Order: sequence, then C-alpha cells, then structure tokens
Amino acid sequence: MPKNKREIDKKDIMPLDVYSKQRKELRKNIVEFKKDRRVALGPYATFYFESYETMLAQVQEMLYIEKGGEDQLNDELTAYNPLVPNGKELTATLMFEIDNPVSRAAFLGKVGGIEEKVFMKIDKEILKAIPEEDVDRTSAEGKASSVQFIHFKFNDQQIEKFKSGSTEIKLGIDHSEYSHTTKLNDSTIRSLSADFN
Repeated sequence: MPKNKREIDKKDIMPLDVYSKQRKELRKNIVEFKKDRRVALGPYATFYFESYETMLAQVQEMLYIEKGGEDQLNDELTAYNPLVPNGKELTATLMFEIDNPVSRAAFLGKVGGIEEKVFMKIDKEILKAIPEEDVDRTSAEGKASSVQFIHFKFNDQQIEKFKSGSTEIKLGIDHSEYSHTTKLNDSTIRSLSADFN
C-alpha cells in the first residue's frame, strides 16, 4: 500500500466481491501492521495510531459489513479521511476500554475534557493533542466519550527529532482523574515515522 497517500479515494476501494475473497488475508496483514501502532496508557486508555492503511481497511470493512453502496462510501470517506495523517501530524483513535458497564460509566463521568489533556513529549518539548473538531467528545454533563479522535501536529524540527531514533518520545494524559505517561518503544517510533513526509 502506498505510504505517502494522504486521502482515500473512491478508486482505492476494492469491489465488494474482490474484497470478500481477499478479506481474511487483508485482515491478517492489517492486524500485523497495527501491532506496532497500538500504545496502552494506564489501565484503561489505548491509542491506536491511524494511517492511510488503517483507515482504508476500516472503510473496506464497514462497506463489507453494511453493504450500503455508493451513499455509504461517501459517508465513510467523509468520516475517516480526516484521520489519515497529512504528512506533518500523527493521528490516533483513543479508546477507554472498560468491560464492566457500571465501572465504565463511573469512569467516563469523572474524566470530562480528558481529550484536552493528551500530550506527546519529544525530548523536553510538549505537543498538546488537538481533538477532532466535528465530534462531541465531552457531553454537557461532563461525561467523556469512550472513543476520542486526536491529532498531534508537528513542525519540521519535531519531525526530524521523532524520526532520528535517538530522541526519547513519551505519550501521556495529565487529567486530574487519569494521569499516566509511557515511553514509545523503537518499533512504534519506526512505524509512526512513516506517517511523516
């Protein structure tokens, strides 16, 4: 798959019959690809760093499941294209995964605005995450959504440091109810470096 693509096009989508035949293999490949792009943070948060490949796989799978044709395709492209990194950013789906519905509701009720508290630290420089704009992330009652979409915007120097392989890179959340930081490992840094121009 092309590493430098910044947008999924209608012509990138496989016809349903072709996808159905290749689905098992394609899904196995994308699971393997995603392995280095998944970062757990604390007991409940997981970041899934997105790319052209992951979003294309998501669109194909949605079309396969829902079989909504052309109308659905337009909706999926509108929904998922903003999460394809533009060459100067990293994008991630942040999920708070708690199996117990009572515990989940209690936790999400305490962490309103958490999407504003996500950061990446490159050396000593802090990059604040920017939440996806068109999605309600925290309700008026202060309850956070269990799924957040976020962007980390980089300048050229930060990209260079990130790609150098010699800079410590950390991912964190500093919300009063959920404060955790983790260091990105080398294979994650290598995989994410491909998202930059």
